[in-house]
Amino acid sequence: MQNRTSIIFGADFAVMNGIIAKFAKRFIAGMTNPLFYAKIILFGEYGMIEDSQGLVVPYSFYKGTLKFSENHSEFEAKSNGHLRKYADFLQELKLPEDFTLDVQRFKDDIDAGLFFDSNIPQGYGVGSSGALVAAIFEKYSLTRHDPENISKENLKNLKAVFGEMESYFHGKSSGMDPLICYMNLPILIENRENLDRVSIPDGEEGKGAIFLIDSGMTGETGPMIQIFFEKMKTEGFRKTLKEEFIRYNNACIDAFLKKDMNPFFRNLKKLSHWAYEHFRPMIPESIFNIWKKGLDSNAYYLKLCGSGGGGYILGFTKDYEKAEKMLEGFQKEVIYRF
Repeated sequence: MQNRTSIIFGADFAVMNGIIAKFAKRFIAGMTNPLFYAKIILFGEYGMIEDSQGLVVPYSFYKGTLKFSENHSEFEAKSNGHLRKYADFLQELKLPEDFTLDVQRFKDDIDAGLFFDSNIPQGYGVGSSGALVAAIFEKYSLTRHDPENISKENLKNLKAVFGEMESYFHGKSSGMDPLICYMNLPILIENRENLDRVSIPDGEEGKGAIFLIDSGMTGETGPMIQIFFEKMKTEGFRKTLKEEFIRYNNACIDAFLKKDMNPFFRNLKKLSHWAYEHFRPMIPESIFNIWKKGLDSNAYYLKLCGSGGGGYILGFTKDYEKAEKMLEGFQKEVIYRF
């Protein structure tokens, strides 16, 4: 018969073994869970709804990943609670067979302390929900989808699936944000039906730059999209969107991908001026004056970054040092040099 000490030691050893196994599982999961980066719509905001081209790129400054936590901080507990509600939504979602999710495993992991560890700001137009959707799909999809080898047709199907998954956050989603976050590659949207991976010119340490300006307030996608659809009921707005905005937008994309900067900035000014005239409700109040200042001085041009209403605004300039001085007082982040 074993003495009492050996029984206690055996029990303690078993408990310790369980704790070690649990922490090992969490550690391995943390090591293997990939990072999902934010995204930036360089061109195509709103226009893509009406079949314009779009150019969307990943932005590695902001990122998120799924992790486990034994002792929830307030942030981790809140994230865990959001995931729990989202899992209920996903359980009711009917996805195509090749894109089915293991929602029960997702729920089990939530019970075990899963949360989304992210520094991507919400309401800033850089894809906070897109990164989350991409992370969940990558971890819980029953079929493996290799971003490097995915076909053009499956790319389109994946975008549609991501649209269904992200609709929980915005009411309606194109699926573009999660697709960019998942692929971690620039994507050119040619029209509603066609999209493909694309190479953007290598950045270099020149005087020019594409940069973000913090408007100092968050924006909500839903209300901004509602304003857009209300404007679309007006024939004059529909006409100018199709005949001017889309033309300037597509010309900017074409020139940027060719790194042909003279026609790029020529069309960019037209695009910025059009947005200043027709997207007023989407431009944060704090940005009105500097938007006009850029147009008047030709020192830089601004455009929406996503749906607008707040968050980040995109800036483009041939001389960043000059633009930076003119935009003193605003928080800025350079995302591309040329």
